[in-house]
Amino acid sequence: MATPKVGDIIKDISDDVKLLIRDEVELAKAELIPSAKQAGLGAGLFGAAGYFAITAMLLLFFAAAYGIAAAGLPVWAGFVIVGGALLVLAAILALIGKTRVDKVTPPERTIATATETIDDVKTAAKNALAAAKAPQIEGKVVEQRALR
Repeated sequence: MATPKVGDIIKDISDDVKLLIRDEVELAKAELIPSAKQAGLGAGLFGAAGYFAITAMLLLFFAAAYGIAAAGLPVWAGFVIVGGALLVLAAILALIGKTRVDKVTPPERTIATATETIDDVKTAAKNALAAAKAPQIEGKVVEQRALR
């Protein structure tokens, strides 16, 4: 059986690394899509909370204006009650949005397999270089012996 050339070994390693990187990217996509959906939902709830907070502030400004102008309880009291209810709703939505965003996690499996892949590539490259530098006798690698 013929011994593969160092160039062929390095090409095979390069092809394997490309395949591994493609697989790592696919794994990252599979892990990040659910997290991105959670983050998007949390951001949407934060947006809704902001909208209701702005609306409530506008109603509170109207209530203050009517209160000053009319100095009567019925008109501005209604605006204050509605504005306060919207602020409570905004606070609830903000808390729900925060819990959704806090659930977003890093792609732990992708990080672990990428680290493992890097270690495997380093080992393969080290072994390939050692094999390339080793003396050859009739197609077999002979161990180096220390001089005594």
